[in-house]
Amino acid sequence: MRVVTVGDNCIDDYEELGISCPTGNSVNVAVHLSRLAVPVSLVSVTGDDDYGEQMLSFLKKHTINLSFFQQKQGNTAITKMALKGTERIHTKYFEGVLENFKLNQSDMEFIAEHDLVHTSFWGKVNHQLPLIKQTGVRIVYDFSVKLENEEVKSILPNVDYAFFSYHQKDSYIEAYMKDAHQLGPRTVIVTLGEKGSIAYNGNRFYEADIVRVPVVNTVGAGDSFIAGYIHGLVNGKSIQECLQSGANIAAKVVQVFNPY
Repeated sequence: MRVVTVGDNCIDDYEELGISCPTGNSVNVAVHLSRLAVPVSLVSVTGDDDYGEQMLSFLKKHTINLSFFQQKQGNTAITKMALKGTERIHTKYFEGVLENFKLNQSDMEFIAEHDLVHTSFWGKVNHQLPLIKQTGVRIVYDFSVKLENEEVKSILPNVDYAFFSYHQKDSYIEAYMKDAHQLGPRTVIVTLGEKGSIAYNGNRFYEADIVRVPVVNTVGAGDSFIAGYIHGLVNGKSIQECLQSGANIAAKVVQVFNPY
């Protein structure tokens, strides 16, 4: 099965530490899938500045199809970051050339050649999801913590696997998952930080614990979990096995500084 990730990419700039690293939902998921030997493509745009060169140089070190990854004149998206313990803090965001990112007909035709497409709330393609859905490609979508955002209900009918982030298993999140499932997704998955993850497929709930390891940095944990879940999907695994696959990959990421 072929997977394509679509949408945001940026450079996380930790000025206080003098460190910058290529990242973004689409980048993180693509990198993890490439390391898991899943055929993966990336559709996005970066700038022609030094940060853009850093992004391209990094991506070319991985087995990722970049034929529809563009480099345009202008600034690469940058997120200014700070660390508080092991938690990441976003201080400022500059969107750069990503501001005007939109899928054209060639992009759509390329995406249609894949089996799964991953994007996110920041992927810039929410309004084009119905067109992607019409191609028959299954859509994996990361809503992150945007559970109560007004756009969620209009996005869910175009999503096959909906991922959310929350802090615990309780009656609120269980009811939320049931309501979300009724709007269209095959499976609704919620990561709960150190409390594991849960999934709902319309028939029952599934639960998985985290893999307990020393934590250096939580940045990228959600993206790595999704990549692990997709790896399970690609290999025909059950929901329970997909949750565990996600936990296994996330455990590797939180032990290192970079998000992959």
